[in-house]
Amino acid sequence: MLRNKVAMAVQAGLAVLLAGTGLACANPADTDGPGLERFYSQALQWKSCDNPRLDEAHAQCADVTVPLNYSAPQGETITVAISRMAATDPARRHGVVLSNSGGPGGEGLDFMVDVGAAMTPDVRASYDLIGIDPRGVGRSSPVDCHWPHGYGLQAAGIDAASFAESVAAQRDLANRCATTEGERLRHFTTRNTARDMDVIRGALGEQRISYFGTSYGTYLGAVFTQMFPERSDRIVLDSTADPDRYGPVGMMQDMGPANEAALDMWADWTAAHEDEYHLGATRQQVRDKVLELIRRSAADPIRFGDFTIDDHIVPVLLFIELDAPKKYPTLAATVRQLADAADGRTVELAPELHSALDFMLNAQPRDNSAQFAIMCGDVAVPTDPAWYWGNIEAARASQPVFGDFVNNLTPCAFWAPPAESPTQVRNSVPTLIVQSTGDTRTTHSGAVAMHRDLTASRMVTLQDVPIHWIFGNYPNNCTYDVVNTYLRDGTLPTADVTCHAD
Repeated sequence: MLRNKVAMAVQAGLAVLLAGTGLACANPADTDGPGLERFYSQALQWKSCDNPRLDEAHAQCADVTVPLNYSAPQGETITVAISRMAATDPARRHGVVLSNSGGPGGEGLDFMVDVGAAMTPDVRASYDLIGIDPRGVGRSSPVDCHWPHGYGLQAAGIDAASFAESVAAQRDLANRCATTEGERLRHFTTRNTARDMDVIRGALGEQRISYFGTSYGTYLGAVFTQMFPERSDRIVLDSTADPDRYGPVGMMQDMGPANEAALDMWADWTAAHEDEYHLGATRQQVRDKVLELIRRSAADPIRFGDFTIDDHIVPVLLFIELDAPKKYPTLAATVRQLADAADGRTVELAPELHSALDFMLNAQPRDNSAQFAIMCGDVAVPTDPAWYWGNIEAARASQPVFGDFVNNLTPCAFWAPPAESPTQVRNSVPTLIVQSTGDTRTTHSGAVAMHRDLTASRMVTLQDVPIHWIFGNYPNNCTYDVVNTYLRDGTLPTADVTCHAD
């Protein structure tokens, strides 16, 4: 994907000149120019989605053909699967809303079923809602590195010996991807996904697109506004990443304090239910029980149902349940069962927990290597394991449960360098940012940074709620009203808004 050096130098100069104006000068491969016309003008073949939620919503699906490498559009092609739920009143139709459910690597064909349910009838009447499995994900020419386990994130463990195990495991995951996917791997990136979105726009016959993204989808949406500002209509970024911290290092490190704070809230709740879970009557007692389980699992891995759980996995189990207060009972029950299993008792896992562990530990039904193909292909990271170990040790005092998880290395430490530099997001495309202060995935500080970088944006803050993804996931009248008003009228608030739980 390298371009002529002179052209690159000119491009860089123009980017600097235009950064303060809100305009972005698209790369030659970012536009529907020579070699790309056939992708923009393709006729889509709509069909049944073969997905119960989408079929019930009367959606249709299609495959959009895009180049694997936008710098070589005559070369190999791949397909991107999209869904469409038509505007309920064609006479009032404003356009389309494209979407991304997060990840990166999250499947999104049925994502807009939930988002559409949060729209008022007049807003829903105005848009075709477009769900997307991004390139490399789900039904869209998926990346599959044939990993022995599904999850590419793990805690470093309690000591140097455990960390050495993690280094070996992560190197193995990266090597498997390089072997199975080869050169193809370099083209599953956020910038190429943004280019795919513009091809989808053209194939749908639209001049501009509106957009709803959550989590990683906010970064993708911001990249799209930077690459294609003139194609951006009404942009909503819900639970927002810091574009300058995006990637498997900065973004993960920012989650540490947020998850320790969320663990405190969960521990308070669990202590108040001591008669049910017997994990401690105070926050500290509950926390001590968690730390004891991590230490015990390192010395003697816990047989947990059909699975073996050690100090690489226990923090991850906690992490995946701390993104919403409604999951507190599930997490408390899981920790109670872990404690019972550590004591030698037989536990019967709930079907949902069994399924989650089967994915994490056995890659069933499929691993999430697409997530790392995208992140590692977007941002270069340090490659020296000693650098990560230093961060892990420094974080343990203030982040006793999650410090070794959020500072651990990932397969990206052993990945080939990215084909392109990361996008610097700096523009004045009007955008609505929606964020809770207690988000454990994309932190409030990250949303503030995005707000600063998108100079024409407005921010809606949901105060004192530890929730990740609000609109369509966590009902809140104040937040929903602002989002629906913007989507209906194209009108941003005159000033930032603070909302509270209903």
